[in-house]
Amino acid sequence: MTLYQWFLFFLVIQLVHYICTWKLYQRAGRQSWEAAIPVYNAVILMKIINRPWWWTFLLFIPIVNLIMFPVIWVETLRSFGKHSSLDTFLAVITFGLYIGYVNYTQEVTHIKERSLHPKNPTADFVSSILFAIVVATTVHTYVMQPFTIPTASLEKSLLIGDFLFVSKFHYGARTPTTAVALPMVHDSIPFVKTKSYFSWPQLPYFRFPGIQSVERNDIVVFNWPKDTVYKFFDRSGKRADKPLDKKSNYVKRCTAIAGDSLQIIKGDVFVNGKLLPLHDRQRVQFSYNVETDGSQFNEEYIFKELQITDGIYVNSQNSYTFSALTDENVNRLRNNPMVKSVTKNIDTIGNTKVFPHTKSWNADNFGPIYIPQAGKTVVLNKETLPFYKEIITDYEKNELQVNGDEIKINGKVVSSYTFQMDYYWMMGDNRHNSEDSRYWGYVPADHIVGKPVFIWMSLDQNEPWGKLFDKVRWERMFTTVGGSGKPVSYFIYFVIALVAWFGFDYFRKKRKKSAE
Repeated sequence: MTLYQWFLFFLVIQLVHYICTWKLYQRAGRQSWEAAIPVYNAVILMKIINRPWWWTFLLFIPIVNLIMFPVIWVETLRSFGKHSSLDTFLAVITFGLYIGYVNYTQEVTHIKERSLHPKNPTADFVSSILFAIVVATTVHTYVMQPFTIPTASLEKSLLIGDFLFVSKFHYGARTPTTAVALPMVHDSIPFVKTKSYFSWPQLPYFRFPGIQSVERNDIVVFNWPKDTVYKFFDRSGKRADKPLDKKSNYVKRCTAIAGDSLQIIKGDVFVNGKLLPLHDRQRVQFSYNVETDGSQFNEEYIFKELQITDGIYVNSQNSYTFSALTDENVNRLRNNPMVKSVTKNIDTIGNTKVFPHTKSWNADNFGPIYIPQAGKTVVLNKETLPFYKEIITDYEKNELQVNGDEIKINGKVVSSYTFQMDYYWMMGDNRHNSEDSRYWGYVPADHIVGKPVFIWMSLDQNEPWGKLFDKVRWERMFTTVGGSGKPVSYFIYFVIALVAWFGFDYFRKKRKKSAE
């Protein structure tokens, strides 16, 4: 739905509200016209049902309002003495229109000082659950969202099994574009594995101001732009279209921002002609072939000393392929007496699987490529179109037609294009085991979700659940994602604060009881 269509829908809702409630407003001692003024009518209604005025804001928060509307319908009926189970059922099943029936056919009296405490344990439980869902959904959508690291693309910085808190306010929280969805659930319902949302209607995109911009080397959570393809590395042409905010969540490191020029030479990333410096905590990894004197590596050396977290393949008795090694591990291997050679695997063969799928580039030798910036204009022809085709059609919603050398956008012949949004280039630190922008291109600004800031739990996937103490990576508990130097765990401080609070609360209650 367009912004204009949503405005008309909003006016229709206001009209329906007035028709269904104006008599009730009068019976509550208000003027009937107060039921007709948008937003103001909601503030007055909160007074009528004896609820705080700020509940009005909750009616305009997507997803949260799906919970609040039924609550308001039921509260309105109870404020006029209609508190039976049947009244509650009819209010919800008719989407509030039952209030209109009461408005015109029932001689009801407004209960000005009605009790807000539920009359039975079930109602109290439901009320508490709804309140908790509203609070949690608001925090989840606009403040902080939990996130789990599923892949090894950022190993050494973020490990498989890390549980993160992702800040929504650093880059500015987005309002949901999907109007009807289950709260705190992404694109599918757990266990059932069915869609958790309705694709229609869609709200216009809006983002609140952030406290910072996406910068080079930031670790960023974003919606995977290529949810329009069937699966990772798929080139079959199948589509899996999802609304913007329901596309799969991904986490990578930003290597270039809007307006930059990026090139990869033998695995090294150059931005604007200069080698991109690594973040203090960043450990880039590459695939290596390792040849020994015939001796074999033992698990203790591989997993404990080298702390290898990615695949190792045995090619022969004295030949191994390590999927991901840091520079430190490469030096350790080269200093190992049983190792004869350590050779980095650098791809030199052109691969059309990499973006834009028309060049003889590969994951290790790529570009140069321009990262689009809002307001900038580029020349558009058959050579440059593959770089910007998805931007024009999928991300910026234009109609594109190509007939020979002629390019039409929205029915007009063009030779250039001006970008509407900023774009970013996202890559994994595990260079040879990461599907990232090298394969699917730019990440639009409206796909940015948030910034990982805190690891609250980390579980070692190689340890069995039977050894829970060993499975927990205690040194990663309560560590920050950003910052300089070696990550420091604040878990012990959290435990001390928790014990101190419970101790204080215990003695406070004991002292209060003694005073009584």
